[in-house]
Amino acid sequence: MMIHQPSTVTIISVPFDRGATRRGASQGPQAIYGAGLKRKLEALSIRYHVEELTAVPELKDRSYPPQLKHLTEVVAINEQLAALIYTQVSAGIFPLVLGGDHSIAIGTLAGLTRHHRQLGVIWMDAHADLNTPATTPSGNIHGMSLAVSLGRGDVRLTSIGGVKSTIRPENVVLVGARSLDQGERDFIRKEGITCFTMQDIDRMGMFRIMEEAIEIASAGTDGVHLSFDTDSIDPKVAPGTGTPVQGGLSYREAHLAMELLSESGILSSAEFVENNPLLDRGQTTSRLLVGLIGSLLGESIL
Repeated sequence: MMIHQPSTVTIISVPFDRGATRRGASQGPQAIYGAGLKRKLEALSIRYHVEELTAVPELKDRSYPPQLKHLTEVVAINEQLAALIYTQVSAGIFPLVLGGDHSIAIGTLAGLTRHHRQLGVIWMDAHADLNTPATTPSGNIHGMSLAVSLGRGDVRLTSIGGVKSTIRPENVVLVGARSLDQGERDFIRKEGITCFTMQDIDRMGMFRIMEEAIEIASAGTDGVHLSFDTDSIDPKVAPGTGTPVQGGLSYREAHLAMELLSESGILSSAEFVENNPLLDRGQTTSRLLVGLIGSLLGESIL
């Protein structure tokens, strides 16, 4: 077994939660630091430095469309993030983004798309985040982030970073899905996106699922991004998240996924989002995420 470890990591903190209904994910990055992330990286002899995005003030003007809640703030934070991501990957540095709600993936993927010729995406989430303003049941932009990154949705979101999306649906893999809206089901079928639901994981096992995900996301691409939503994990294991769905990944399934991604050597970037310490039991979820990041970056049992 060979572990592939990035030589240099930039940890990018994104204290933002206005893409979601429940507040608290803006405190996610600090909670992960408090649970020992820096000590973990030092124990793995990984060089790192930290960048923190400037918090976007909440606007008192609520004139945004109801199907695009907090649009102005979402655009502002993601423009910041897209520029920083592009700078880091262009310098050959592995960006590790800490959210923040999942709307920040728009900026992450915009910056990556500007750099990579063809990017693959592994999206580990209880949800697909493939809604558009026409299909969203809530108006929360964290439920649209993957659709936006595929070039679907409001132009004020799809134009973030100043580049047109080149991510091909056939290089996108959803893992752990178990709560899909009808518009998202239609999107997945129409675009041919690979979606491994929890039922698939139960039947096939995590090892085979991740083998296939790695093959699909890396086929013909020059980079692969992991977008890891805390709610992909079962809430009994990771209670600190704003949109929990029963029947998620177990502790070991989540770790095995990270270990297999580490062994594959395909990842060029990663983000961990939707950690909400206000909903956690102590530091249960933040400590779990620190452990998962360790596994992703090369920590092994033996």
